[in-house]
Amino acid sequence: MKQTIGLTGFLFLILLSGCGRPTHKEAAKNPFIQDILIKTTPVRNQGANQLCWDYAMLATIESEHLMIGDSVNLSVDYIARMLLAEQSREAFFASGKKHISMRGMASMTLRLMKQYGLLHYNSYHNTEANYNILSRKIEYAAKTATNLEHLSKNVNDMLDQEIDYLPKLVYFLHAEYTPIEFANSVCYPGEYLSLTSFSHHPYNQSFALEVPDNRQNDLFLNLPLDSLMWHIKHAIRQGHPVCWEGDISEPGFSFEKGVATLPNQLTAITPQLRQQQFNVKQTTDDHCMELIGLAHDKHGKHYYIAKNSWGTGNPYGGLMYLSEAYVRLKTISAYMTRDAYEK
Repeated sequence: MKQTIGLTGFLFLILLSGCGRPTHKEAAKNPFIQDILIKTTPVRNQGANQLCWDYAMLATIESEHLMIGDSVNLSVDYIARMLLAEQSREAFFASGKKHISMRGMASMTLRLMKQYGLLHYNSYHNTEANYNILSRKIEYAAKTATNLEHLSKNVNDMLDQEIDYLPKLVYFLHAEYTPIEFANSVCYPGEYLSLTSFSHHPYNQSFALEVPDNRQNDLFLNLPLDSLMWHIKHAIRQGHPVCWEGDISEPGFSFEKGVATLPNQLTAITPQLRQQQFNVKQTTDDHCMELIGLAHDKHGKHYYIAKNSWGTGNPYGGLMYLSEAYVRLKTISAYMTRDAYEK
């Protein structure tokens, strides 16, 4: 942790770092004036599962479809299932030396969609699935298995029981799809760009972002900070949502209050300050949300409106207001369509 805190505070920050969410709700009058608010699907609740990256990326794709008059609701559970099955095989061949985890980055959703396809929310979802427990069960099964074929059957049976049985086909709007066909119909391979901004790599080139959750060494286009911020804001102004990944362990981040701000003395956010905080792990990859709007307060201070995945139990129905300085300093990565980037 970045500072010395009491036991209660420690437990609270541990909950946040695992993409969990507090439940306390405060009533408050909204002090923000919304400038832009993009249509989005309802706020969901990931519970104690570490799947914020999946919720946020799929929510971004859903909002992108709403922008063009289409409507889709996508299955987080299908992506989670594919990841668990994939990791079970990897853990088997690692002879018990690989830890199964549901942590990740939004880029992992894009990769899993490309490889395994996607299902519609109505055809595959289970709000009661506990992926933390499932991860431990599958890790033990992989560690004790002696045959890959038997392991795969046991894992599939377990996932059928704990989540749901997989449908063979996707039926959507009177059409029939395989999971791969359905994924390609809502998000074609390469449609989204993964962006970041750090000075320890050359700008305008791609590199594998060195954060623990980048488990597949996915590449990110490295932009100068002003350019990254311009593209994020420009995309939203054009009606395109942006998937945001960043640090939420700062004291100024409060889901209960629905805001994320920095201390007053941190107003001039330079690339040097960003890099310095990244270098000492003051900025870490903690959470992922969908940016769906822009706002300002009565003092003219600018904010980004984020759709979280911790349920609706805060003053803004699950939405959050991230100050521009917070986003400028604490962004690890951002994802948007090529169309949003190139407009």
